[in-house]
Amino acid sequence: MKKNNLTLTQIDRLILNSYCQLLDGLTEYLGRGYEMVLHSLENYEHSAMKVINGFHTGRTEGAPITDVALNMLEEIRRDEKNAQGITYFSQNSRGEPLKSATIPIKGEGDRIIGLLCINFYMNTSVSDFFQSFMSMSGCCDVSRITELHENFSQNSTDLLKTTVWDTREKVFKDTSISSANKNKEIIHRLYMQGIFNLKDSVSFIARELNISKNTVYLHLRNMEKD
Repeated sequence: MKKNNLTLTQIDRLILNSYCQLLDGLTEYLGRGYEMVLHSLENYEHSAMKVINGFHTGRTEGAPITDVALNMLEEIRRDEKNAQGITYFSQNSRGEPLKSATIPIKGEGDRIIGLLCINFYMNTSVSDFFQSFMSMSGCCDVSRITELHENFSQNSTDLLKTTVWDTREKVFKDTSISSANKNKEIIHRLYMQGIFNLKDSVSFIARELNISKNTVYLHLRNMEKD
């Protein structure tokens, strides 16, 4: 099979580099049962630019693209139905079963510039698999794990209501915050949560706190100065 190495643009490289950070986040969430390899099609002989949990197949960064990945790439290019990627079963060099997926990464001009290959090691024990979802798992930095309450709102208005009401309740229950500083603290917490990125957030919060929009903007300007 002919190997058509690509010349990547600066934007192509930025796209591929963003996937490197994505893989770090995914492995922290999924654990050691998953191997993930990011291939750049700029150099087929050294295509693996990021390898996570490579002990499953023995691969390291700088490894060449595999024959299966090349075949998957050709199938993706030939058939539009495979444009989102291909899922299949395979084996590593030790004959151990893997459930695999090859997902194309597109860059400028809608060209395929890389491949994200994910292999799940199917001999992973049930206990090891579920350990990755426990806070005491050794697969990630425990100090970074925190327990959060997430609002799965249906629209931005619901998100605003829920977040503002929850924040207001917590602040008003906190006796260490003086009455004069309650609204300022609420606005500060909402600012730190990124709520002011939502459309009409200032108007909504001003109404809920029974203050003017100018007062909200004043608090925001002071926080942005700090």
